[in-house]
Amino acid sequence: MTPRLGYAAGFLVCAGLVSFALYLQHFQGQDPCPLCIVQRVAYIVLAAVFLVAAVHGPGRTGAAVYGGLLLVVAGLGGAVAARHVWLQHLPKDRIPECGPGLEYMLRKY
Repeated sequence: MTPRLGYAAGFLVCAGLVSFALYLQHFQGQDPCPLCIVQRVAYIVLAAVFLVAAVHGPGRTGAAVYGGLLLVVAGLGGAVAARHVWLQHLPKDRIPECGPGLEYMLRKY
């Protein structure tokens, strides 16, 4: 497998995950919370970097740059996901499952 195919596969995986999230939102009625939306943005950015890398077909230095970008974006998305899971495991009387709604967050922060 060439690096270009690996980048293309990464793009397809990210695009598939975002597509499934949109399916759940629009056809199954599962509205996303603000943290879910931030995680979607992380996947969209990852997909964009994978796509650019697949089209570019970088050499060794370019692959290191793309790898660093992918690592940073995936790390930020993972941090948001970890926070999301932590909030969902708090007792029900302390905070709602996915945290406060977007309206509340915009008013308070």
